Amino acid sequence: MSLTAVIFPGQGAQAKGMGRDLFDAYPDEVDRASELLGYSVRELCLDDPRRELKRTEFTQPALFVVGALAHRRWQEHSVTEAAFFAGHSLGEYCALHAAGAFDFETGVRLVQRRGELMAGADGGGMIAVTGLDREQVTDLLRQGGFGSLVVANDNSPEQCVVSGDAESIESLGEFLRARNVRWVRLRVSGAFHSELMRPAREEFSRFLDGVDLGTPRTPVIANVTAAPYQAGDTAKLLSDHLVSPVRWTETVRYLLDAGVTEFVELGGTVLTKLVERTRATHRRPAGQAQELGSATFRERHGLRFAYVAGGMYRGVSSPEMVIRLSRAGMLGFYGTGGLDPVEVERGIKEIQAAVGQDGPYGVNFIANHDDPASEQELVDLLLRHHVRTIEASAFIQMTPALVRYRATGLRRGPGGAPICDHRVVAKVSRPEVAAAFLAPPPDAVLDGLLTAGAIGADQAELARRVPMSHDVIVEADSGGHTDGGIATVLLPSLLELRRRVEAERGYDEPICMGLAGGIGTPAAVAAAFVLGADFVVTGSINQCTLEAATSDVVKDMLQDIDVQDTDYAPAGDMFELGSRVQVLRKGVFFPARGNKLHALYSQYGSLDDLPEKTRSLLERTYFRKPLDEVWADVERRLRATGRAELADHAAKQPKQKMALVFRRYFGYSARIALEGRSDDKVNYQVHTGPALGSFNQWVRDSPQASWRHRHVDEVGRMLLDAAATHLGEFSGRTA
Repeated sequence: MSLTAVIFPGQGAQAKGMGRDLFDAYPDEVDRASELLGYSVRELCLDDPRRELKRTEFTQPALFVVGALAHRRWQEHSVTEAAFFAGHSLGEYCALHAAGAFDFETGVRLVQRRGELMAGADGGGMIAVTGLDREQVTDLLRQGGFGSLVVANDNSPEQCVVSGDAESIESLGEFLRARNVRWVRLRVSGAFHSELMRPAREEFSRFLDGVDLGTPRTPVIANVTAAPYQAGDTAKLLSDHLVSPVRWTETVRYLLDAGVTEFVELGGTVLTKLVERTRATHRRPAGQAQELGSATFRERHGLRFAYVAGGMYRGVSSPEMVIRLSRAGMLGFYGTGGLDPVEVERGIKEIQAAVGQDGPYGVNFIANHDDPASEQELVDLLLRHHVRTIEASAFIQMTPALVRYRATGLRRGPGGAPICDHRVVAKVSRPEVAAAFLAPPPDAVLDGLLTAGAIGADQAELARRVPMSHDVIVEADSGGHTDGGIATVLLPSLLELRRRVEAERGYDEPICMGLAGGIGTPAAVAAAFVLGADFVVTGSINQCTLEAATSDVVKDMLQDIDVQDTDYAPAGDMFELGSRVQVLRKGVFFPARGNKLHALYSQYGSLDDLPEKTRSLLERTYFRKPLDEVWADVERRLRATGRAELADHAAKQPKQKMALVFRRYFGYSARIALEGRSDDKVNYQVHTGPALGSFNQWVRDSPQASWRHRHVDEVGRMLLDAAATHLGEFSGRTA
């Protein structure tokens, strides 16, 4: 079936004489707009006697009026209906009006105020770069040290607009000229669609509080997310629009993937050329990859594909990885575990600068059983930067920090129904933990937060009506922390649990369940969906891509492993509990040495009880220094990080002291692997599962046999495309 998308251009499409064939056809609307604006729209557009049409505060209302009237005429005469609407920057207001989000008068008032605020911005500038795509322009900015500049408009694979402070924009022009890159300075005084528009955004947000905005009746693709508007999001997306990039190339790709074959541009002609340039380079997924999994999950998170990349420890799931996945319409989680708050904040800012505050991305939130205060510190950071989606890992109970994050994102929608602005995607491998996430937050925790003033009474009441998580990742045997579950046993069991919970609780939103663990080939992806997964989650395979923030040495080792080249070892962060991680075995001693340390911990009561021969072996090959020096290092670290109580207690408790010393080996082994230290490769701790071995075999005779040809988003597309084909062929064989 052929689908039509109606699109509207933004600032730059204005021209003297525009609307000439519309004003006489709709005189009442023209008069109402002129009355609201305080000047004649007809005179401005047709005659422009005061040369105001190019001024932002006049341009934006003029374009909105012309676009809205053009849509009305198209609607009256067209025999087809729009399946989607979209607009470039200012044009998004025309799209929202056409889709029924607000009436004509409201639209005029919105764009008038928006134009005034944007016209008032100064000290900034914008440069249009042609002949390069977004990634190439971003690389140039990085090479030139232009950290304050951003790609504000991603218009097509051959055109981008860079925005930022005027001085840096001027320097960028010289930098590009020296490299024979084509560019032109735009005639604007503000750094539109960048963080320099933050004051305008805050002012516009306050203005929007007094405006009645609805949800589009027909899907409108948002510039901020390159995905359809969701219920209750209109005001927030319009305010974020001022500081977020215009993701037009991704918008067009979204529409092409959705089956759009006809684009109708109203109010101008500039977008049609951009669409054709994107269409010429676009590869629609083979089969029906974009239809695999749950449409609810895709729409909830603004995705094109029901595909998630889990957050890997110590930033291995890097901002670069998350950004690339987001732009491909997939969900990636930034791996914050083990990173200090400053580094976490830097990564979040990098992601948001690239994909917008509300773009599809998430941040890993790992439970900290030793230091609950660090969980609260991370939540403070997430709330400060308006992070809307987190991946909750290693939680065995609902902690105050996790509940606080969930509850503070709750508000009332139409009819009083809860709207969840904060999404908790829970990683579970046991039914009792899954049950906790599928239930509302515990009353005791909510009451404690309410008493402390951490949440409001309305948020507490709403929290009792929603589950902790609407999205649950069922984690079977996997790389890193694992309970070694069997996918074909675990997922069906938890899907049955979901059925019972939904029947009992009657939640307003459905719960989605995805499968992680062992996802490394198209057949595995297909099997997950056949089992009933709403989405799939990959992990190990992403660690062996260009975007993974681990050492080249580790990637060289990983690209050669097979399915039998992993083993289990104790988890350093839960050493005393005996929790396990799955790690690389081929070419390293870490699994054997990690298990040896836990055996010694179980057998002996203190470091002093260790046989001298054993102690000497540990000092020579594991720690490469005396154990007394290791303890001194541990003690200094604890005191430097505000955990002096733990240091004092361990000094009096020999068993705990031994555990802390042994845990030092696990931190060391992970760190040297990330750094790629060549002098101690045998001690590398590399979390990975057999899924990577199966992926390696699948791509063995292709360019992707080398990790240097693996991009995380392309790996995802390869798996989904081939899985869709696999399912189609399987269906044909069994029909």
